[in-house]
Amino acid sequence: MKIFRRLLLAAAVVVVALAGVVIVRTQLLTSAQERVPPVPPIPIDKNAVAEHLSRAVQFKTVSYDDSSKVDQQTFIGLHDYLKQTFPNLHQTLAQESVNGPSLLYTWKGSDPSLKPILLMAHQDVVPVSPGTEDRWTQPAFSGRIADGFIWGRGSMDDKGNLMSLMEAIEFLVKEGYHPRRTLMLASGADEEVGGTGARQTAALLASRGVQLEFVIDEGGSIVEGMVPGVRAPVALVGVAEKGYASVELAVSGEGGHSSMPPPHTAIGVLSRALYQLEQHPMPARFAGLAEEMLARLAPGADMPFRAVYANLWLFAPIVESQLAGAPTSNASIRTTTAETIVRGGVKDNVLPTEASAVVNFRILPGDTVQSVTDHVREAIDDPDVKITVEPGAQDPSNISPADNDDFRTVQRTILEMFPEVAIVSPYLMLGATDSRSYQIVARNIYRFTPAVMEPDDFERIHGTNERMSVDGYARSIAFFVQIIRDSTR
Repeated sequence: MKIFRRLLLAAAVVVVALAGVVIVRTQLLTSAQERVPPVPPIPIDKNAVAEHLSRAVQFKTVSYDDSSKVDQQTFIGLHDYLKQTFPNLHQTLAQESVNGPSLLYTWKGSDPSLKPILLMAHQDVVPVSPGTEDRWTQPAFSGRIADGFIWGRGSMDDKGNLMSLMEAIEFLVKEGYHPRRTLMLASGADEEVGGTGARQTAALLASRGVQLEFVIDEGGSIVEGMVPGVRAPVALVGVAEKGYASVELAVSGEGGHSSMPPPHTAIGVLSRALYQLEQHPMPARFAGLAEEMLARLAPGADMPFRAVYANLWLFAPIVESQLAGAPTSNASIRTTTAETIVRGGVKDNVLPTEASAVVNFRILPGDTVQSVTDHVREAIDDPDVKITVEPGAQDPSNISPADNDDFRTVQRTILEMFPEVAIVSPYLMLGATDSRSYQIVARNIYRFTPAVMEPDDFERIHGTNERMSVDGYARSIAFFVQIIRDSTR
């Protein structure tokens, strides 16, 4: 009995000690980021720039997997419009075409010893899903300005960024600004279908021996209420992207009449393989960017989340379990498995001779295409299932540092231009951008769209009723003006 009481007392002491450590760490918690005063307002004529974006949206620069469907004349028309709208930019910056309609601009700085920076935004857009045209509040390619928004496909993804960048450079050239550091602007024309233009542009820079200080492309944004316990607006800057692999599973059978079936048809064997994959997902891994993001956001969290995020050394297993319970947060801590296509059978009374399926994996940094393939073979464990990785698979991107001067430059500009932001944090991009192609010429690649995003805005990207706020668009331009100043002077 004495031993039991001693054990109970020891356990109580440990619990009290842990509670004390948690309380002290939570009370001492402060944000690591510097406080930055906002800069004076930058005079942007919001009505004029909204009209410019409106016109750009009207060019149907749609990308298709089948390149023969792409209307190249629309890209030429957009390029002519850019020259007319931004004459000072085109008179000052050197311009090159890469892989046809992809563009590269160079604004030469006065100090050649400084590595250039590269700002990016793509020209192409995704198609409007057939049958959804009448669901748009304003026609999808009208570029109509109504109710305080510029409406249309590409207004957010990604002509809003492209036009913001060009408006910012035009503004600075007219102002008489001369960069000390060289500034480059790259605009791919096929980002939505794989980014060949970006790969060729990056290869061109590499062949010239160019090494970039940092890259900024589309990506994270300013969000509010999307992180549990954090009500203040936070800016999420993508420092890495998940990889991508689609794996085909194929099973062959003997066929014949359905009245005399074998124990398992090709479809049955395939079904078992798919079930095994769903039952055995790749393991979650909270340690990494998800953990770093929550640790950064801890100072802005309400209790009890503040205590949890400030003490992830203790609460990480609980947090990981909670994140794994929702599709969005689960995707941030594991390589996801999505069974997306199934084919098999030709008639209800005929045994299938073939059945196949496609399973899509979005690969967490730390995993690879090869480790995903190995996992699929191990989980299925059936030699009758042929496993093939489809073309286009990519490992995750490198992770760009979030503790260096380049990240701090991005952070500082965000705080200067969006004073409502409480914390700037690195995070993992679930989708892919053109910027991953530039890893051969840049170590520091940051993915940030300078916009305040509401929850339903994320559904509009690639969806119905894509739109850009007129006021938000003006703020986006001002952000790019300031980050060019902050990084090139």
